[in-house]
Amino acid sequence: MKKFNFRKVLDGLTASSPGSGSSSASNSGGAGSGSVHPGGTAGVLREEIQESLTSEYFQICKTVRHGFPYQPTALAFDPVQKILAIGTRTGAIRILGRPGVDCYCQHESGAAVLQLQFLINEGALVSASSDDTLHLWNLRQKRPAILHSLKFNRERITYCHLPFQSKWLYVGTERGNTHIVNIESFILSGYVIMWNKAIELSTKTHPGPVVHLSDSPRDEGKLLIGYENGTVVFWDLKSKRAELRVYYDEAIHSIDWHHEGKQFMCSHSDGSLTLWNLKSPSRPFQTTVPHGKSQREGRKSESCKPILKVEYKTCRNSEPFIIFSGGLSYDKACRRPSLTIMHGKAITVLEMDHPIVEFLTLCETPYPNECQEPYAVAVLLEKDLILVDLTQTNFPIFENPYPMDIHESPVTCTAYFADCPPDLILVLYSIGVKHKKQGYSNKEWPVSGGAWNLGAQTYPEIIITGHADGSIKFWDASAMTLQMLYKLKTSKVFEKQKVGDGKQTCEIVEEDPFAVQMIYWCPESRIFCVSGVSAYVIIYKFSRQEITTEIVSLEVRLQCDVEDIITPEPETSPPFPDLSSQLPSSRSLSGSTNTVSSEGVTKDSIPCLSVKTRPVRMPPGYQADLVIQLVWVDGEPPQQITSLSISSAYGIVAFGNCTGLVVVDFIQKTVLLSMGTIDLYRSSDLYQRQPRSPRKNKQFIADNFCMRGLSNFYPDLTKRIRTSYQSLTELNDSPVPLELERCKSPTSGLATRTPEAAPGFYRNEMPAVRQRNQVHHLPVKGSRKLSLPTDLKADLDHVNGHCTSPTSQSCSSGKRLSSADVSKVNRWGPGRPPFRKAQSAACMEISLPVTTEEARENSYNRSRSSSISSIDKDSKEAVTALYFMESFARKNDSTVSPCLFVGTSLGMVLLISLNLPSSDEQRFTEPVMVLPSGTFLSLKGAVLTFSCMDRTGSLMQPPYEVWRDPNNTDENEKTWKRKLVMNYSTSPQETGDHQYTIICSEKQAKVFSLPSQTCLYVHNITETSFILQAEVVGMCNSACLACFCANGHIMIMSLPSLRPMLDVNYLPLTDMRIARTFCFTNEGQALYLVSPTEIQRLTYSQEMCDNIQDMLGDLFTPIETPEAQNRGFLKGLFGGSGQTFDREELFGEATAGKASRSLAQHIPGPGSIEGVKGAAGGVMGELTRARIALDERGQRLGELEEKTAGMMTSAEAFSKHAHELMLKYKDKKWYQF
Repeated sequence: MKKFNFRKVLDGLTASSPGSGSSSASNSGGAGSGSVHPGGTAGVLREEIQESLTSEYFQICKTVRHGFPYQPTALAFDPVQKILAIGTRTGAIRILGRPGVDCYCQHESGAAVLQLQFLINEGALVSASSDDTLHLWNLRQKRPAILHSLKFNRERITYCHLPFQSKWLYVGTERGNTHIVNIESFILSGYVIMWNKAIELSTKTHPGPVVHLSDSPRDEGKLLIGYENGTVVFWDLKSKRAELRVYYDEAIHSIDWHHEGKQFMCSHSDGSLTLWNLKSPSRPFQTTVPHGKSQREGRKSESCKPILKVEYKTCRNSEPFIIFSGGLSYDKACRRPSLTIMHGKAITVLEMDHPIVEFLTLCETPYPNECQEPYAVAVLLEKDLILVDLTQTNFPIFENPYPMDIHESPVTCTAYFADCPPDLILVLYSIGVKHKKQGYSNKEWPVSGGAWNLGAQTYPEIIITGHADGSIKFWDASAMTLQMLYKLKTSKVFEKQKVGDGKQTCEIVEEDPFAVQMIYWCPESRIFCVSGVSAYVIIYKFSRQEITTEIVSLEVRLQCDVEDIITPEPETSPPFPDLSSQLPSSRSLSGSTNTVSSEGVTKDSIPCLSVKTRPVRMPPGYQADLVIQLVWVDGEPPQQITSLSISSAYGIVAFGNCTGLVVVDFIQKTVLLSMGTIDLYRSSDLYQRQPRSPRKNKQFIADNFCMRGLSNFYPDLTKRIRTSYQSLTELNDSPVPLELERCKSPTSGLATRTPEAAPGFYRNEMPAVRQRNQVHHLPVKGSRKLSLPTDLKADLDHVNGHCTSPTSQSCSSGKRLSSADVSKVNRWGPGRPPFRKAQSAACMEISLPVTTEEARENSYNRSRSSSISSIDKDSKEAVTALYFMESFARKNDSTVSPCLFVGTSLGMVLLISLNLPSSDEQRFTEPVMVLPSGTFLSLKGAVLTFSCMDRTGSLMQPPYEVWRDPNNTDENEKTWKRKLVMNYSTSPQETGDHQYTIICSEKQAKVFSLPSQTCLYVHNITETSFILQAEVVGMCNSACLACFCANGHIMIMSLPSLRPMLDVNYLPLTDMRIARTFCFTNEGQALYLVSPTEIQRLTYSQEMCDNIQDMLGDLFTPIETPEAQNRGFLKGLFGGSGQTFDREELFGEATAGKASRSLAQHIPGPGSIEGVKGAAGGVMGELTRARIALDERGQRLGELEEKTAGMMTSAEAFSKHAHELMLKYKDKKWYQF
């Protein structure tokens, strides 16, 4: 453990820096200071903080992937091991077994998977990819690896077939040829079935690609080859000739055998099924069009859609099953994709929600020559996997134990909680299980292979996903699994959209008005808060009791008028809006509020959605306690919410957007604060009023407008991208004109103001025409887009070709503030923020293409006048981070008090003091005072996250209220008191000395000491990119700062010294979905949405990386292969060939010779290396490597010995034949030849 002494660090910097004493008067470290400040409070930081974390504690490693495989293409099943494999278009393979057994592997080439074939009960899998490569996967290790690969160079692979208990793989190609591959060595045999030899010599056309290969159940020496044009060839492998040929007018899609090997069935492109008998191959034994209309005798049946696949499975005690996909009539174009099951005379059509990719019939026996006895059908859809129970007449589906419905509605946000209260999972499951769907099969899930290990990880984990339809899902993510616990539908709070209002609603929100944008959950108090894309916030409380009550709603008018004022009039500059607009009363909404008046009346003071006004039945679980909605202002829709936080201990929720900040008391259901961001820099008296000029009142409504979002300025001919991107420039320190000097806002330390003392506030009433001229875009009222705040930082990749967030104000470590910098800081005053010329971090627009004229119109030409009036409408300051904590609000505070940290897109941090009533009884009746403290801290880039540590370096958790059922009638309400947990690691008296505040922005991280507000440490995280996600997390009984950068780097820094512990280029940001859903949590874990349907979990903990093998499930378990049924004497005599078929003798190199080297290339796989990675480290790892090396050497020696023996046998045979030939012709005369 390395010890860091703050005093020694500070003394060293003091000794090496001249004029160090002048920096003690600096305010909050100043942006760009980047230093460790001596003097002041820092001089008394004498205690040592032991940082136990070192770089050896961290390593990046993917753990497990959940969800439905994205863009599936292939399906395979091992009937003995009972495991299922799914291939995808991106080259991924997911192997599924019993719940908890879920393995992901990826082809390095990324080529689509065409087909999968299990080596049944051998622990291996063959995959054929679209780059014409065959791969052999080893499934006997927890992370499958490729053992061999075979790349075809001159032919395209179309179909593969591996007979049961055979080591020879048949490979059909696009040219119509059939090749044979040895599975053990992955070497191509010299035996080839050429298409021109398979078809008749009289045939003038090419038969097309091979679409089917299968050996006869009756005779393994016969191979059935299906060609696309309708030709079927029954090939005798021994005699190397076609035994019979079948021709049909329609193209063939699939073929399947009857288990006796006397008949086979084909599916065709005209929707027909043909049954062929080997004894009469001239015409089909039976032809049916299952979904075609019945025609008169002698007329051909009506054509239907192609039957893409058919399976013909027999049963001992009933009629055979004929199962196929497709084949519907063309006149039913609106019908959904279907799977048809024909059992005897009964025909059942199962309609699917998504197109069918592939299906397989699961049978009891792996032997193709036995009665199959099918019991289920696995159907792979484009966006789902279902299993149908064939043992029941109504064909119910099995309940899927895998989390295949993550994408049921598109995921818009995620949250990850590790080491949460252990009782939560059981509570949520008990509530959610009551709402599960009914009608599933009563049998167990048939895919039950593999073995699942609990591992050493025992703490509970919960993942929360928000979706576009307004639903929220809680998932149990403990022990590397994922199981849905509970589903919450936020849309039930609002009225349903009327059909006639669809067009008008789209003017507000394009697609999903209920889409979840942000979620905030306090697991200890079970308070849940969610914000939606329609500018609303819903607070939920957990209850085990069902209630029927009305939903309380609040409407908040949040507006901010910013103008480029030259000579404002002091008497018309009220510092704050009218009280009636800022403190709306609690009321319920009525009527439809998201419709536009036909008369063209400007929409004002109405929300985007309508809350239900009638009493609503709320089942047990999360129940809506309060709905807060931002309203339209003068025809402009409210801005989407960019930050959200809630405190159960304080009973307060806070949220902000591009316009300002809203603070609401959800206990008393009142609005405490609602004002523009710029107003927060004002006096600490938020409720002070100034006289208003009567002659300007009539213009107040016209001039007060909500800051427009980007989606309201979309021109018809210009593509605009909304982004959270920031570009800060140097401070403009030019002399301030005398006229503008009068406009400076006074300091916040004044207790009272006169109208003459408060000029220059942002609510100067200017002519409406001038106001509109500040915006150079045509407004499209009401247009909105589902776009999360982090959505767009990396859209610059597509615009500029790289990710940048340039800042010209440097903040290098070890640099102290000069006296000139100190004077600048002092010139700002305690009530003024150090505003910089900036583009908005959360509301910047980038136009494609950007012309010189547009650049000129969007350029900033402002002088550094008043701290407020120098910001125009194009540079809104969004609230990007909020944090409730017991902290020091002001410099002279001696004890901690409830505070709200507010971070903005311009890198400013404001502390707001919360004055709460002292007793529980007063908390329900007395008002809560919300006062800006006048404390400002600054960083480069938009603020992302906050956290606090006590004087010992322990991470402090925000206080919370212990959960209690709000609807529990058994307890006495009068005697109940709120139980608050303050989470002090030490006593409050010791904590009251000072604490450390960690703040991270898009560019840098800083550690401040409070209450002195001294910047102790600063670290510039990135200069050429920007941080997308940052979080202070607990790990190994310590804390660290985890960051995910837009350039794909994951960085970990120690706390409080901000020393880099890890910097790995993990994942390039190729999709905004990753930026929107990436999140860190405690215990070294993180996740993100890797595709629209899958969640990827990873760890940055070295300990978990070392133990990952113990946490993953085993795909292969030793199982004896079932014995084949005794065929009996008569069946053996008359049922088929009794001779055993030796494929080795026929396809081996001795008989068939070698294949052309230019035809295919063998590529050794890294399977053995992957096996070493799963072994233990140190000496055991070395022994494992040595053992594997010896095994490989022994295997190669064994192969060499086998080849030598084969050559000797061949030589002996050649010698024998030569000797016999010599004896034959020894005594013959020359004329007898």
